[in-house]
Amino acid sequence: MVTAGIVGGTGYTGVELLRLLAAHPEVKLTTITSRGQAGQRVDAVFPNLRGVLDLRFSDPGDASLAACDVVFFATPNGTAMQMAPALVERGVRVIDLGADFRIRDLALWSQWYGMEHTCPDLAAEAVYGLPERHREAIRSARLVANPGCYPTAVQLGLLPLVETRAVELSHVVADAKSGASGAGRQPKQHTLLCEATENFHAYGAGGHRHLPEIRQGLEEAAGQPVGLTFVPHLVPMIRGIHATLYAPLKDPATDLQSLYEARYADEPFVDVLPPGSHPETRSVRGNNLVRIAVHRPADSDMALVLAVEDNLVKGAAGQAVQNMNLMLGLDETAGLIHTAVLP
Repeated sequence: MVTAGIVGGTGYTGVELLRLLAAHPEVKLTTITSRGQAGQRVDAVFPNLRGVLDLRFSDPGDASLAACDVVFFATPNGTAMQMAPALVERGVRVIDLGADFRIRDLALWSQWYGMEHTCPDLAAEAVYGLPERHREAIRSARLVANPGCYPTAVQLGLLPLVETRAVELSHVVADAKSGASGAGRQPKQHTLLCEATENFHAYGAGGHRHLPEIRQGLEEAAGQPVGLTFVPHLVPMIRGIHATLYAPLKDPATDLQSLYEARYADEPFVDVLPPGSHPETRSVRGNNLVRIAVHRPADSDMALVLAVEDNLVKGAAGQAVQNMNLMLGLDETAGLIHTAVLP
């Protein structure tokens, strides 16, 4: 039985990790930390876990983290890089759901995240945790940087096109929408009910923190620069991401359906839908799937890709569990086979 701990368990990503790990057949949750909630029962904060998890929040300085096989960081940016080195040194496998280890260029990371990186050696070692690209490296990693929610949907939606260079890479467009849970659990005016309901707007059009992460992944897949325009939007729903992706085809006769079906044929958590489909965010609510549909609009040389995911599962906690399974030699799908919740 694998022992697991979570640092920072009171946000939406933290409670999703708790839900998934509590039901995992090979995992025993031993530690969950929170400075603000230390001493409180977990099910007093998250009543959905009553009868499921018998734990109390502890202080992040709790030495029991070092006794875990794996520790997840569901913390604000800048936290994992302070604590992860000591855990890795003790032989603990670490999965960071924040952004501390996602971007390899640390000067670029500092530019976007507004702080100096404190452990460049570990950052250089970290494996980017997109299993569909880095599965074998993840298996042997000591530290995995779990991808962001938008980067997961956008990269998986575009990978078959950029890996084969089937499109003009100088101008790729990612138009993505997310539910309000992507902004986290801390109160923010723009996610209040009266502000977000009956409203729809773009944000970060001049530059979003996920842009360099997405570009890094696409350029590694393509082996050349990628000109990417990325615009996120907030939609009035709780969870889910819908990414609409555009790229000009080099050859209009490219069989997009066959390209995507072949690329993802053996991927347990990527579902390529039949021709003419339009995936819905509700079809992935609560599960670890990305559902993808590909189109070529009439009288157009444009490849159009539609990708949906649950931002808290495949876009965060579910993908972290998938990475844990790979790192610890478990069945990659263990604890992650869930039917989406409808309605």
